[in-house]
Amino acid sequence: MDLPAIEAWVSANAMMLTVVLGASTLLLLVLGVVLLVAWLRARGRARRTAFDRAAAARQRIDLELGLAEQTGRLRIIRELHEVSVHALSVIVSQADGARYAATADPSAAARAATVIAESARTTLGDLRRVMGLAREGEASAAPQPRLKSTRELFAVMRESGLEVAFEESGEPFDLQQGAELAIYRILQEALANALSYGGPGTEARVSFTWGAEGLHVKVDDDGIRASARREGLDPNDSGAVGYTIDDDLKALTDEPSGRGIREMRARAELYGGILTASTVPGVGFSLSVVFPALRFHNGVHGVKLDRS
Repeated sequence: MDLPAIEAWVSANAMMLTVVLGASTLLLLVLGVVLLVAWLRARGRARRTAFDRAAAARQRIDLELGLAEQTGRLRIIRELHEVSVHALSVIVSQADGARYAATADPSAAARAATVIAESARTTLGDLRRVMGLAREGEASAAPQPRLKSTRELFAVMRESGLEVAFEESGEPFDLQQGAELAIYRILQEALANALSYGGPGTEARVSFTWGAEGLHVKVDDDGIRASARREGLDPNDSGAVGYTIDDDLKALTDEPSGRGIREMRARAELYGGILTASTVPGVGFSLSVVFPALRFHNGVHGVKLDRS
């Protein structure tokens, strides 16, 4: 074999070796990326599972302690209530006797009045103790969240992986605590659902629009798109997110009616609110709550809400 032939053979084999090495390196790189992505997903699921279990355990312990305390308090209140009912029945009997005896024997009416006064004082003391126990129960319970607490709620949801954007327009007015609590719980449930169904990376857009007499609360999320992004798919590709024209038709005719939706709707209706919820095909979920006459249902007129 002459020299040119040898050089050609060496060159060809070197090129083949380079191609093989390059392909092997690329294959190892792709395999490494796949393994890294799988590990990150498994780690994220494990962290979310651990977080959910810890939160559930804390909530269970708090509920058990609170239930035990409230059960004891209610037992005492029930016993005092039974004593008070008996004492009131005595007072009623003495009052009836005094009314009939007053015309025939004024001294009997005076004696009956003395018994009535003593029984009434004893009953009043028992009722005050009942009220004291009830107030103690209210004081020992955790303070109910207000609309000002939405900042803390957003912070907690962001730490859990939900991206929350908030905007507010119009002139806020003051609300009674019951109305604030209802709105807060609706918002809390909506954000929890967005994170549960959309997963980490889901963006939730929250808006409060205040009117002269009412309030419109809206929560939109992109949970479907977020799921596609986590899978490495193009969220704008209808095929990637599983979107079809039938989904549009279904969204127009079907309204979600799970337990969470029913509870939110019930809270809204307490204050004249109208709740609507729907899936936005290829995007995520949308929740809207309109309180057209919140000032009237709330019982407060013309006082602005302190947002500080």
